[in-house]
Formats: sequence, C-alpha cells, structure tokens
Amino acid sequence: MRMKWWVLILSVAGILGLALVVPGLAPAGEVSLTSRYKVLAPIRHGNLTVFPVVASAAFDTREFLTLDEGLRSGDVVVSESGSITPLVRPRRHPGIRDPRPGGGAQVNQLVLVNNSKRPLILLAGEIVTGGKQDRVIGKDRLVPAESDPIDLGVFCVEPGRWTGAKMSFGSLDSAMAQPAVRARAMADKDQQKVWSEVRNAQAGIGAGVSAPAAAAIGSTSSYARVMQNEEVKEKVNAVAAPIQRDYQSLIKQLRDRNAVGVVVAVNGEIIWADIFASTNLLEKYWPKLVRSYATEAIVSPTKGHDADLKSAQAFLADLEGRRQTVETEPGLYRHTEITGDDFKAFELTALLPKTGFDLHVAKMAE
Repeated sequence: MRMKWWVLILSVAGILGLALVVPGLAPAGEVSLTSRYKVLAPIRHGNLTVFPVVASAAFDTREFLTLDEGLRSGDVVVSESGSITPLVRPRRHPGIRDPRPGGGAQVNQLVLVNNSKRPLILLAGEIVTGGKQDRVIGKDRLVPAESDPIDLGVFCVEPGRWTGAKMSFGSLDSAMAQPAVRARAMADKDQQKVWSEVRNAQAGIGAGVSAPAAAAIGSTSSYARVMQNEEVKEKVNAVAAPIQRDYQSLIKQLRDRNAVGVVVAVNGEIIWADIFASTNLLEKYWPKLVRSYATEAIVSPTKGHDADLKSAQAFLADLEGRRQTVETEPGLYRHTEITGDDFKAFELTALLPKTGFDLHVAKMAE
C-alpha cells in the first residue's frame, strides 16, 4: 500500500496538473506485480516468443475508443498544426491546451480532435500516416470525449520528406512501430534517436529480402512504406500469423481468467511487455502489437536460447525503480514513467469517473 504522504502529493499534483519527479519510489500500487499478473507457458515461432499474461482482476473498458476506430469512423481527426481549423467547442476541458495559435506545421506537433462521445485512448508507438510526414505517437494518453483541439506529441518516422498535398491523416491499420522504435520515442524522447532507429530497422529489413525489395526499401525514407512492402509483409506475416492465431485461440480459452497481455522475448532475451486493463482492450490492439513484435524478430535473425517462464515472470514482477515521473491531466488520466536499473516502465491510469485503474502498462528492457 502507498504511504499516506505520497498519496497526498499525488492528489495535490492532480489538482494542479503537475509533472512530478520522485526518486526511489515504487510505482502506483505495489512494488511487485506478481499478485496482479501471472505469466503462462510461452508461444514460440522462430526467434520470437510471447508469454501470455492473465490478471487477478479485469475492468470494463468498453467506453474507450481506440485511434484506429476513431479514424475509420471519422470521429477522430488528425491534421498538421496550422493547416486547418478543427471544430472548436464552446466549453473547455481543464488541463487541455488549445494548440492553434502561432506558426504552421511542425515535425513534432500534430492537432487532434475527438468528436466522439467516448474518451479516446492513444498508445505510444501507434503510427499515423499522411500530412507532410508520417509520425509515431510518443506517449500513452487519454483524450476526452468531444474534445477541443489538442497538441498531439509525436515523432517523425519518415526522415527526408516535408511535403504533402493531403493534410489529414489516417492510421497504419494493424501495424505499430516495433519495440526498438517505440523505445526511442517513449524512453529517450529524442527525434534524432527515433530517426536513427528507423534507419536501423530499414537496414535490417532490407538485408533479409530480395534485391528488388531491398532496392524499393532503400529508395524510401518512410518506415510505413517499408512495412507495407509486399515482401516485407509476407516475412512479418510468416512470424506473426502463427502466434496471432495461437494466442487468439488461447484468449478464447482464458477469457474467464482475464487474459490481458504478453511478455515478449526475441532470441531468448526478454525485451518488452504490454499489459491492458481488459481482455477486450487487448484484443483490439493484439493484431498490430503482434506484427510489431514480429518485425523486431525479423531484424534480429540470430536464433539464441529460449527464454523461460521464470525469467518472464521476474521481468513482469519487478517494477521497483530508482526514479519516477508522474504527469497528470486532472480528472482524465495519470501517466507514470518508472526508471529502474535495467528497464523503463510506463503506466497509463484512467482518472475518469468510475475508473481509477491502469488502462495500459508497458515495460521495456534497457
């Protein structure tokens, strides 16, 4: 249980909408996640291993809208900053800044409007395509229902292009940046490091395909276009499809046990974990997540030893960090970044009425 003074600090920070940096404290909830989550026997294909995770409790997440759902329905609009004037509503949402004043399009800024009557969940690593450059979302967050325009913190994943006749954006359906690229956006928050990792990914993918496909990959700076190359899609599908099929079958069997996420290993090394508040939310993201893990596997082709169940459970259980940063949008969400000796973890906690639970927890090995 958290200490009373820590609860008081978080409460004051929430009221003021502050970001706190606190050294040497455990994350929200318990130091260990062992009592909340259990890792099950792995599903393997080639050098990719995923360990299913079940939870002691699940939550109702049906009210939350995903980015893919919102863009497909037209309820969510993303545009270059300064390119259009999105719908502005007469009422304001506390803690949400209107991004419209000043300047034109910027590399690390997009404008998003949520016109739906449901809160929108955004995950770091989701790719939006279009505008002057393709971008990747840099941080998990919630956007309120019927929102005013907000700044959407992003990183470019298309170095070299800054033109575009179409200023609106769509999502790269069933795809998300692979863990190595997500990590640079989430942990480093550094555009140059994101670009460097995109180039590394393109080089790794290009080395494993035919000469014509490699030439096509080499001729574009777009991470999204590389992932849409037919030969690349075939390679990713060859890894992703068996795991996706086996895990979806497992989810059906484990629905009563609250299957909520995975721990991921490539070449026998645990690299990542994604955990959600419900099986329903996991199922919405699973197709794009498994493809991102498969992409990481195909750019790391060396087969190593197999990761074991004990290591996966230990990775998930350890969230005791040296430093913690907490950012709060009062009444909407709390975002907690935990820095450990060899990992970073990120918790997105919903603060809307009747919530107060973690919508998404991501953990990366460093």
